[in-house]
Amino acid sequence: MSSSAAFNTSTNDSERIYGDGTDSSIGPQINTYYYDKKALIEIAKVQFFGQLADTTSMSKHMGKKLKKYLYLPLLDDRNINDQGIDATGATITNGNLYGSSKDIGSISGKIPTLTEHGGRVNRVGFKRVEVEGTMAKFGFFDEYSQESIDFDTDAQLQMHIRRESTRGANEITEAQLQIDLLNAAGVIRFGGAATQNSEITGESAGVISVPTYEGLMKLGITLDENKSPKSTKVITGSRLIDTKTIDNARYMYIGSEMIPTLRRMKDLHNEKAFVDARHYAAAGTLAKGEIGAIDQFRFILVPEMFHWAGAGATETAGNAGYRATGSAYDIFPMLCVGSDSFTTIGFQTNGKKVKWKINHKAPSDNVNTLDPYGETGFYSIKWYYGFMAQRPE
Repeated sequence: MSSSAAFNTSTNDSERIYGDGTDSSIGPQINTYYYDKKALIEIAKVQFFGQLADTTSMSKHMGKKLKKYLYLPLLDDRNINDQGIDATGATITNGNLYGSSKDIGSISGKIPTLTEHGGRVNRVGFKRVEVEGTMAKFGFFDEYSQESIDFDTDAQLQMHIRRESTRGANEITEAQLQIDLLNAAGVIRFGGAATQNSEITGESAGVISVPTYEGLMKLGITLDENKSPKSTKVITGSRLIDTKTIDNARYMYIGSEMIPTLRRMKDLHNEKAFVDARHYAAAGTLAKGEIGAIDQFRFILVPEMFHWAGAGATETAGNAGYRATGSAYDIFPMLCVGSDSFTTIGFQTNGKKVKWKINHKAPSDNVNTLDPYGETGFYSIKWYYGFMAQRPE
């Protein structure tokens, strides 16, 4: 934008105008749709959280709340019901046989055996739980004058503004998704000796709250026990309509602040634990932002990864070099997302992404009582977004 462009006081508050000058007969742009399409293709390259999401499309005339049934496995401790009858015909507390038990003694006594005559034995029950999510509408707009297009020294001003608007909308949806994922996490592990946020510390005199190789191993074991898939579906392609399945991978999102911690991490044999992505990239597909792996986890670096500022323990003079805000330590999360653990909720989408609705009115098309000369135009973008955690564990 040239130095003469400004946000000046006018009849339409502070729309983008050129300044003093003479109107031109150039007329409105005719290739705005090309601008929008190009911008949408560009933002596909910078979607980190959205690449693991699928979108559940909300049907018309069905409200703004979506509910789904999650059917629990038969052999699961969560499958608690009153339908159980054991092999002797006696009523049992839970109709899930031996549930999630791994004890040989317990399982052996609850195998559903049958006699020659069968009989009314070994009745089981099933349970389903209800998960729900809601969606809401979001959007923003930008105004401009005809002269800001006609006389600005950047011939592609309109393209740049539309590109940045679309990028902004994408960043907002990524931010919404990131916050929802962080808040919905069902398994939480703390670094060091901490058991809650207020105990996370960087004091040299205590146990510093940083992740360890053993801690990541234990997290992987917990996710294995929770049956979190190790194969991950990743949305690929500039149009976000293709998916690829990456086997033996659980993805973990990190901010740039965590890179030194991961790179200096040692395994159980005191060897370097971090494996750079370039060492295994040729053997499979890399997710956007993937930088490397440790044990079962492959790490995606998110430049805009959020954190909790000043939410940890109190900082003292014994700070070993860790970040703090307002005399309390900052908390930098590492977020692991299993395949099919969540869905975003869209309205009239193609099932793969959030759908943005873009409106543009050129100045000559925007003649009304507030602008009888058709000197101002506007560009707006809106979208529906919702989130539903399907498998937070």
